[in-house]
Amino acid sequence: MNRFTRIVILYLVICLVFVPAPVMTVFAQESAPASADATDFHSDIEVASEVVSEALRQMSLGHLGISLGAGLAAIGGGVGIGVLGAAVIEASARQPEMKGQLLTLMFIVAALIEGIALFSLVICMMCMFM
Repeated sequence: MNRFTRIVILYLVICLVFVPAPVMTVFAQESAPASADATDFHSDIEVASEVVSEALRQMSLGHLGISLGAGLAAIGGGVGIGVLGAAVIEASARQPEMKGQLLTLMFIVAALIEGIALFSLVICMMCMFM
């Protein structure tokens, strides 16, 4: 599995965690009456359609934006650290005697990149639950 596939899977998992939360709360609040007869199938479909449309009305585009923001923050941090690692490997291949100093600098910059990505994820979570 290459890096792009892993990034796409991570993005989809993040979107699947954050986007359906408002929909599930509406389904938990609504209690559709159970029909005792198979002829009431159309009324059950109408009730389910009403519940889904109410859930979509309550779920704003802001939730989708927050989910996309969280996914992009995670992807951005991963890409940043990947580019940093590639640059350090290339630099240490060119000048092997600088390997120790390059690794120290790499860890410091990687921590800063992770801090920025984590901060943006926290901001997205705060916007989601406020």
